[in-house]
Amino acid sequence: MRKVHLIVGTLTMTLLLSSCNTKETNQLNNIETGNPTVEEILVENENADIFLLNGIVYSNAEQIDWVVNQELTVGQEVLEITKQTSDSHDFSNGSATKLPVGTKIYEKIDGNGDIVIAIVEGKEIRYLGLREG
Repeated sequence: MRKVHLIVGTLTMTLLLSSCNTKETNQLNNIETGNPTVEEILVENENADIFLLNGIVYSNAEQIDWVVNQELTVGQEVLEITKQTSDSHDFSNGSATKLPVGTKIYEKIDGNGDIVIAIVEGKEIRYLGLREG
């Protein structure tokens, strides 16, 4: 009986400790999965047009047909860009690489996907949330 308690306790601790990690690791391939970070995006493309909203990186989606072809209705404002930077270490919610300070970001009312809409000089620009899975 004591061995059963020891095994259950060990398994419980393992599960608790592994659930504290924000990124998951695929044990077979030793590959980390999780939402892309600002740093990862900018290392891959230093000219990326991105901003951060609630910890999620949103990327300009003007070249993605399924995003552009949706009929969307602009909803409530969810963010105003407060800082423009290309330094990933200086990024926080409201920071953007290309959008000017003061740009308003709106949620969409209908349509599919994690899409938000930036309004720049009266023009709608769609951004797609970069989420893993």
